[in-house]
Amino acid sequence: MSNLADRQHQMFPVFNAEQTAIARRFASGPEESFAPGGSVYAFAAADAPAWLVLKGTIEVVRRDGLSREAPITVHGVGQLTGEVAQLAGRPSLVSAHAGPEGCTALPFDPAHLRALMVGAAELGETVMRALILRRVALIGEGGAGTILIGSPGSRDMVRLQDFLTRSGIPNLVLDANADEEGRALIERAGIVPDDLPLVVCPSGAILKRPSDRDVAACLGMTPALDANAVYDVAVVGAGPAGLAAAVYAASEGLKVIVLDARATGGQAGASARIENYLGFPTGISGQALAGRAFNQALKFGAEIAVPVEVEHLECSKAALTLSLTGGQRLLSRSVVIASGAHYRKPNVPNLSMFEGAGVSYWASPIEARLCAGEDIVLVGGGNSAGQAIVFLAPQVRRLHVVVRRDLTQTMSQYLIDRIAALPNVDIHVGFDIAALDGDAGTGLKSVLFQQEDSASSLRFDVRYLFLFIGADPNADWARNCVETDDRGFIVTGQGSHSLCTNVPGVFAIGDVRAGSTKRVAAAVGEGAAVVSQIHALLAEQTAKEEA
Repeated sequence: MSNLADRQHQMFPVFNAEQTAIARRFASGPEESFAPGGSVYAFAAADAPAWLVLKGTIEVVRRDGLSREAPITVHGVGQLTGEVAQLAGRPSLVSAHAGPEGCTALPFDPAHLRALMVGAAELGETVMRALILRRVALIGEGGAGTILIGSPGSRDMVRLQDFLTRSGIPNLVLDANADEEGRALIERAGIVPDDLPLVVCPSGAILKRPSDRDVAACLGMTPALDANAVYDVAVVGAGPAGLAAAVYAASEGLKVIVLDARATGGQAGASARIENYLGFPTGISGQALAGRAFNQALKFGAEIAVPVEVEHLECSKAALTLSLTGGQRLLSRSVVIASGAHYRKPNVPNLSMFEGAGVSYWASPIEARLCAGEDIVLVGGGNSAGQAIVFLAPQVRRLHVVVRRDLTQTMSQYLIDRIAALPNVDIHVGFDIAALDGDAGTGLKSVLFQQEDSASSLRFDVRYLFLFIGADPNADWARNCVETDDRGFIVTGQGSHSLCTNVPGVFAIGDVRAGSTKRVAAAVGEGAAVVSQIHALLAEQTAKEEA
């Protein structure tokens, strides 16, 4: 997808007469006519349908900064408007109007667009590819989506950039001090420094120092949940395991919802490059893999609610109930715990002061740009650490890797070989973090390491520290119901189903499950396998109800 200029024919395909006739069967309503220049849909329009042009043209534009617009394309006869927002029913990132001669077009709302993709496989493949490529192009342009105004590299700016980027939302960063357009908005609105960063949503709404949840609400990312709905499957966690379960369950006709407190992709979503995943010999980024799985789940009709936090699981009543932040409750016939793990943190004083201000638990392109040309330190010797080392090393001056044990004991050989070939990477074995130095205003300044049972120490004057020291199970919200082992991982294999917990109808898959293989492929496999066990469970429930 890197060279979109060579893929214009895939980004903007033209249906022939036969394909148009097939598509007509899936339209959500009769054809409509628009006068010359008439609005087809506006920026941030909710549930805006995709339109198949039958006569005339539709002109599509994107935002280019705060006040300008830029043309994207002109759809002619046989072309379908829209991008991934139309598939999900989320607010539109672009606007469209009829061309100089007006237009006549057929609408496809989200449900009917998904029906087209499933019911007409060959044409659906063409449409899905086009929608994804268009979103990739919008991300590349940046100004098409959400605009962030503040100090680049600040804790909140990095947090918001990471949330939007991992969610596949185009975003543009404007420096509140150096960018004229951003500075002018701050002056007009009377914004004080404590209000920064600002987030300007596609609707034009301005948020002051918002939380991720505030931004998600402004962007229409979180669907309205029906308190009376009963799902067949509620998946908690939108990492590879959870998304795999959603894809397989939804494709087999089950009513599915996926919940995640952060963003899609889980820990794998933060991996710069995964090279040992079957079918991708040149590797794939965690974000790209998660994005494909997310779109695939949407295609089959799964609901995805992010960021929505599950506070606890109630399993003492007839129906399984998930209590959500904000007092919402969700009922489901089965629950799949795929909440993975959270990053392990060293026991170092004042660590929280530097999180997001020099200390990172992942290495995305955002962090790579911030530390470009500097000396940095990375702690950890597993495969995730190895992938981060390979990604960051070409962009920094020198990378110090600090590990407790030799890499051969913890890392795959292909990564060890690649690291050995990097001229600016130094490996330091046998040290632990002892202290962090710096202040809240300017961030991290130096890191001190101490060798166990020795007076030897290392001190690095660096502004960026990456921690990849493992993860702990993210299962606190479910421990009131399900059995866990002495490390907090969820025990499965109880009863007739290998992935079932001690509570009938509650399953656990992926990294959160005791004894699981901590690999993306294993997580995806468990996500697929759990669906057959859910079918068996639901069949048993139905038989009891009918008896």
